Amino acid sequence: MRNGEKGFTLIELLVVMAIIATLMTLVAPRFFSQTERAKQVVQAHNLNALHSALDAFRRDRLVGPEHLDELVQAGYLRQLPLDPVNNRRDSWNAVTDDTGQITDITLPSQSIWTDDNGG
Repeated sequence: MRNGEKGFTLIELLVVMAIIATLMTLVAPRFFSQTERAKQVVQAHNLNALHSALDAFRRDRLVGPEHLDELVQAGYLRQLPLDPVNNRRDSWNAVTDDTGQITDITLPSQSIWTDDNGG
């Protein structure tokens, strides 16, 4: 600054912007990896809630439901859990036996779980 004028020079502003940009390149990947990890945790929790509801349904009625919506209609779930990968409630895979009763619930085909992270 010259002559007692207040303010920043263009060079000073560019240096500050360069420092901020450098810091963002260091922080952004860590932020996005935490977002993916959070989706994994939510997906695992939602799958666990579905399994618990299915087990309770089968224990109480001695048969399995034919559709996942029956878990909601019977009061075992308030609503089907949201799949955090595609933001849909109807993407869970219901495994049925020969009689059409659901015996298991698996992750959607577009799951973020891989062999590397435990899925």
